Amino acid sequence: MTRYVFKMPDLGEGTVEAEVVAWHIKVGDMVQEDQVMAEVMTDKAAVEVPAPVSGKVVTINGQPGDMVRVGSELVVFETDAADDDVVAPAAAVPATAPAQPAEVLSSPVVPATSPAQAVEVTSEAGQVSGRVKASPATRRKAREAGIDLRQVPGSGPSGRIMPKDFVAAMSSAAPPGMKGGSAVAPSLLQQRTGTQEIKVIGVRRVIAQRMTDAARTIPHFSYVEEIDVTELESLRAHLNSKAPKGTPSLTYLPFLAAALARVLEEFPQCNAHYDAERNVLIRHHPVHLGVATQTADGLKVPVVRHAEARTLWDLSDEIRRVSEAAKGGKASREELSGSTITITSLGRMGGIVSTPIINAPEMGIIGVNKAIDRPVVLDGAIAIRRIMNLSSSFDHRFVDGYDAAAMILALKDLLEHPATIFIPG
Repeated sequence: MTRYVFKMPDLGEGTVEAEVVAWHIKVGDMVQEDQVMAEVMTDKAAVEVPAPVSGKVVTINGQPGDMVRVGSELVVFETDAADDDVVAPAAAVPATAPAQPAEVLSSPVVPATSPAQAVEVTSEAGQVSGRVKASPATRRKAREAGIDLRQVPGSGPSGRIMPKDFVAAMSSAAPPGMKGGSAVAPSLLQQRTGTQEIKVIGVRRVIAQRMTDAARTIPHFSYVEEIDVTELESLRAHLNSKAPKGTPSLTYLPFLAAALARVLEEFPQCNAHYDAERNVLIRHHPVHLGVATQTADGLKVPVVRHAEARTLWDLSDEIRRVSEAAKGGKASREELSGSTITITSLGRMGGIVSTPIINAPEMGIIGVNKAIDRPVVLDGAIAIRRIMNLSSSFDHRFVDGYDAAAMILALKDLLEHPATIFIPG
């Protein structure tokens, strides 16, 4: 037998350590080459780590939530090879790279967001031979619920298990007294006892750290403005009615994106990054628009690049594409980084006012609240108009309150007269 030492690989871009999010193996397990052993996470991406060899797991280093340095021992195997002890190299592999062949030990990492993310399973009665395809979030939920994903039929591409497939499996597996995986309360007045401890790991840990850093280091200047979007709603409805059948409807977001790209030409200080290490402000000429998106793994910010050069329908398509990629766990590292300013919207849940936290190192974030019909005074008379608030936050170190308010007022002017969004200045 040969002792095979596998070390935490170099995940690129200066990564010195990675967090263990979940293990799919345990000491004593027999694993097959290319079988997914663990999910790890850097500040940039979630990554699945496949077994470099077939053999028996002897030791595992790191519990979920632990940080393991690149080059540190991760898993030790016993293999049938006749050579002396072998140490698997910690090779640099981009988290967005496609899965490499199992025999290429210098490229042992498969990105968790890759279509190739999978676990080899053995063909048995009632099971499907091949790869079980599911997102890391679905795998985690399955482990917590005790659901064997090999028994769940997938409706996605190549049999990929989609969130709706998992929900259906949860519902069918729910015991009496449960519905949809949730307990039905026997009484509204029944006392509840106990607590639940949830370890903060993975994407949620990264979100928590970044939000804490942003709130602690950036003095936020918040500004809320009321926007009359009656004319915008009329234009939106008209364009949707003229679109070919089957075309996804326009929302307010592409109009906001188009207007924001115009306004930022006048307020370049709001389309910038602050490099704290060099103490330098970097003003960006292109508008790479971050779109805050709620996913099963937490909040992600996919990026619409060069919003300033896109048509309205192109903006709509790209916002939808990157948002769906983020929700489905398919967004690449490039698609989740590099934004210069961010918009965030809770849609119909948008409330009246919000206080969005800046997506550092950016200078500003624009929050969209819900649009409602309200009575207002217009030309001396009461009229029903559609009103929507924009809640914005700016880095007050580098964006003065006057400039922040002036930018939002300029945005307001375009949105209240939407035809002017598309007229060259």
